[in-house]
Amino acid sequence: MRLAIAFLALASIAGAAAVPSPGQPAPDFTLPSQDGTPVRLSQLRGQWVVLYFYPKDGTPGCTVEAHNFQRDLAKYERLNTVIVGVSVDSAGSHKEFCAKQGLKFKLLADTDKKVVEQYGSLHNLIAFKIAYRNTFLIDPTGRIAKVWTSVDPSTHSQQVLEALTSLEKKP
Repeated sequence: MRLAIAFLALASIAGAAAVPSPGQPAPDFTLPSQDGTPVRLSQLRGQWVVLYFYPKDGTPGCTVEAHNFQRDLAKYERLNTVIVGVSVDSAGSHKEFCAKQGLKFKLLADTDKKVVEQYGSLHNLIAFKIAYRNTFLIDPTGRIAKVWTSVDPSTHSQQVLEALTSLEKKP
């Protein structure tokens, strides 16, 4: 049984794209938001971007993480930072999630799973694919400044704010 579980875990990792590293240019993409408008990452240059990947709209951990980003939204805005969430859910699912939870930032629909894979965040489960809970802090020039993998949704927004504040203070 343990061997079968280990094999399944390795099979889900095999072929997965690598997680981009700090210092690398952030891979560009265009995805539809919850309101149907396309969002292109490169159009967000000139400001910091918190690009966070999450598994599924409406699930407990994803709701906590989104609520915490929403709670801290004014702090991010003071730091010239935009928050963008990505999952493999549809734009319609995102629209419903945002309305129900009062979210004011963009959630992007990667139904083709290409961007999730491009950022090394595609989780292949046996019956379906979802996003790992990974976050990329992208600087105003479009380079990855910091990466978090397998984050704790209850404390993650505070971690990102602390890192952002620290990076903003550097010359």
